[in-house]
Amino acid sequence: MSTLDGRILVTGGAGFIGSALVWALNQRGHTNIVITDLLGCDEKWKNLVPLKFADYVEASFFREQLRHSPAAFGKFSTVFHLGACSATTEKDAAYLIDNNYNVTKELAAWSLSQEARFIYASSAATYGDGAQGMDDTSDELSRLRPLNMYGYSKHLFDLHAQREGWLKRIVGVKYFNVFGPNEDHKAEMRSLVNKAYQQILTSGRVQLFKSHKPEFKDGEQMRDFLYVKDAVEMTLHFAEQATAAGGLYNLGSGEANTWLTLTRAIFSALGREPAIDFVDMPEVLRGKYQYFTQADTSKLRATGYVRPLTPLAASVRDYVQNHLVTGKKLGE
Repeated sequence: MSTLDGRILVTGGAGFIGSALVWALNQRGHTNIVITDLLGCDEKWKNLVPLKFADYVEASFFREQLRHSPAAFGKFSTVFHLGACSATTEKDAAYLIDNNYNVTKELAAWSLSQEARFIYASSAATYGDGAQGMDDTSDELSRLRPLNMYGYSKHLFDLHAQREGWLKRIVGVKYFNVFGPNEDHKAEMRSLVNKAYQQILTSGRVQLFKSHKPEFKDGEQMRDFLYVKDAVEMTLHFAEQATAAGGLYNLGSGEANTWLTLTRAIFSALGREPAIDFVDMPEVLRGKYQYFTQADTSKLRATGYVRPLTPLAASVRDYVQNHLVTGKKLGE
């Protein structure tokens, strides 16, 4: 049973994953979509231009209206809550608590009250350094120790949803390292693929952080890299299979690849020989840096998700050749 046939709300719909999700909905023929976001002064509005949707509402206005009248915007069958501050370096804890925690609480309670399917973005950052594992089947969420305030703001809502008994009825998706088109506006939070492409255009070389742990050689820190086109397919699965159990789910490739592997794939996509320099990691990041992430996606697969993952080299090639080189947004 799918909940995508009614009205759909996408918060953060002008952002990276949000706009990719709207694009994927459009690919399926869905346009009865209301988008909220905080457009601000950057150029993420450009992500909206090729997309088809019924209405756009500034997120601050949307929140304020719902507080006064929960029925102000009518009913929705599905709510994808992807709007958040995703900066792992953000230091304003009060802002993160309000924007990432309080808003999510309000939207989840509102969605449940109108029986809408609520699917929200948690994060692999909730796992911290991975010392407590990256297991999405464990109910012992309080054991996790996020390394930064962003991860903690996401973790707080996971804990709240568990205490309220909501996790049986809603879905939290823990994105790992997502990369792909429509991330240009993210400044320092852009993926290495995007940053490296710009570095190669400028200097022909790419800078990677040196390792500050002896068990990892320079460039051999490992991450689970997930192409955004796969990330949104996984996310939509929880609306298309709305009878699937609620709870928290890892969304990743299921593979850990080194930064060197990723960087070489970028050079290959451009038909160039790798030229890599290693630079010191800033002090501010050293205690908050994840050296290894890898998603166990067996819980996702157990819900009936059978779509194959795009191999890393193919993902990088598609992103570089069809989006970065051409400047095309999703939908263009």
